[in-house]
Amino acid sequence: MTTTPDHPITALPGRPPVVDLATWQTARDELLVREKAHTREGDALAAARRRLPMVEFDGTVEVVGPDGPVPFLDLFQGRDELVVYKHMWYDGAPHQGQCEGCTTTAWHLRDAVYLNARGVSFAILTTGRWDDVASYVEFMGYTQPWYSVRDVDAPVGDDMGSLTCFLRDGDRVFLTYATTGRGNEPANGSLGLLDMTPYGRREAWEDVPGGWPEAPRVTEAPVGGHGAPICWYWRSDADGNATWGPTSRPVPQWTRPGATPVETLGRHGHHH
Repeated sequence: MTTTPDHPITALPGRPPVVDLATWQTARDELLVREKAHTREGDALAAARRRLPMVEFDGTVEVVGPDGPVPFLDLFQGRDELVVYKHMWYDGAPHQGQCEGCTTTAWHLRDAVYLNARGVSFAILTTGRWDDVASYVEFMGYTQPWYSVRDVDAPVGDDMGSLTCFLRDGDRVFLTYATTGRGNEPANGSLGLLDMTPYGRREAWEDVPGGWPEAPRVTEAPVGGHGAPICWYWRSDADGNATWGPTSRPVPQWTRPGATPVETLGRHGHHH
């Protein structure tokens, strides 16, 4: 059945109007003008990043990985550029109690092959003790390089939750750029795609039409987490319901062979 914008079946109180394709295209073209301006401003910001002053530091400072302590220089893997993600860590938390935002970002960065093709290496740094980190990396099935920077000074260690870029010139190493908060979003492709969808990210802060679904809530705020309403949909039970607790897992864990709704604790074995 063909409907028109004024047909009763198209009435959706509080939601965007229903129109014909030509009317939609006109509105879409108007928005495109704003999107193109946003893209050009992003290009200008990237150009400014490339012109930021640099900070030189000692590249022989040691970080701890699967082969024990290694100099930070090794993370470049012989390349001239390095991007790291600094993953927050909660000592003593179970695997499903680690930072949902950082885990979402790390999951999107499992493969750096296209960075490598452009001469850029990638690694994840965190302040957890290496034994705990190694257990978590195995649990998540991560294959990217992880290192513990516990008690290491900035700019290698220090505050976590950021994307940080470095440049190498022989044995000299420089800090070139760092960003945090929503500045990390380019690493998380799912967020960009969600921004294109009708319901968006379904996070409480978003500006959405009236009548749009509200962000689901969880009954218990996770260790170090953002509380409710949840913003990442990072943990779920075996049925896919957003939750946090002894039988929840990070959402991507349910895609792994043999995933079961059993409690998996970190090395220290307790919840906080």
